[in-house]
Amino acid sequence: MPQQIILVNLEKPREKRLEEDIRWFCDSFGLSSGRDTENLATQIVLDLLQQLAENQDKISSDIIARSIEVNQSRVNHHIRNLINSGLIYREKRGLYIRGGSLKAAVQEMRKDSERIFQELEEIAEEIDEQMGLKNR
Repeated sequence: MPQQIILVNLEKPREKRLEEDIRWFCDSFGLSSGRDTENLATQIVLDLLQQLAENQDKISSDIIARSIEVNQSRVNHHIRNLINSGLIYREKRGLYIRGGSLKAAVQEMRKDSERIFQELEEIAEEIDEQMGLKNR
């Protein structure tokens, strides 16, 4: 499955508030689209983190949907985006933060992006050579 990592350079929140920090985190990864006026991505990430912190064994999209009182199909849409970004993963119908924490997930996503850039750089070099372009 293709992974899409979006980075948006946004100013960090000035005050330290959990929900604002999570909203900034989601917005910085492009997880909250302009149509997400209810900030469902933020709500889903916050709820998932809270449930994982409470040592819930298995968190599913229907549990999250009930918890944040939103239709499950809407939750599933955002879950797919979160999975495609590499932030979370699904295993046996359970949802988990990659690496077990947000920091570990960001570190893994950084490694993913470095692999992508390495592949791009190699192909770019081959194209430059084929086109006769010199690297300074």
